[in-house]
Amino acid sequence: MGLICGVDEAGRGPLAGSVYAAAVILPADHGIVGLNDSKKLSEKKREQLFPLIQERAVAWAIASASAAEIDEINILQATFLAMRRAIEALPVAAASALIDGNRVPPRLTIPAEAIVQGDAKVQEIAAASILAKVARDREAAELDARYPGYGLAKHKGYPTAAHLEALKRLGPTPEHRRSFGPVKVLLAQSALF
Repeated sequence: MGLICGVDEAGRGPLAGSVYAAAVILPADHGIVGLNDSKKLSEKKREQLFPLIQERAVAWAIASASAAEIDEINILQATFLAMRRAIEALPVAAASALIDGNRVPPRLTIPAEAIVQGDAKVQEIAAASILAKVARDREAAELDARYPGYGLAKHKGYPTAAHLEALKRLGPTPEHRRSFGPVKVLLAQSALF
């Protein structure tokens, strides 16, 4: 049967930053307690599990697709691209992949199966969801330092009222996804003046 990697993404919904994906191969006796869908874990718990997963995994990789790539090929295709990059970056090759969701990315080099709510059912996918989410949140913190005033570290780039207000006030950064509704509308309105 060979090694199986779990794959999940983070950051499809934000208006700014990259979309991330991770691929993780775990040993049967990994002993990591508390693996679950990253959205069901506190930020503190995810940060605690992050190095543990990296330490105990047979192999892991984190990859991303940039805001520019998202705008160029759309968020779904960019998510698939990040997933492919994560699988291909594994230092130990997987024989197959279990992907969170209902679709398998095209052009994978290994057989794969999509599992709806896989991050709550499959340990490898849960581990991947944690790595992807922590990496994505860390990018949001870096963007917040680079582009103060948007509150990116707080809302992680999601379209909160505070983020939308900052966008109107400050305009989009180079990391904002121009193909996403609220940013697109803002740019269209500013072009009118």
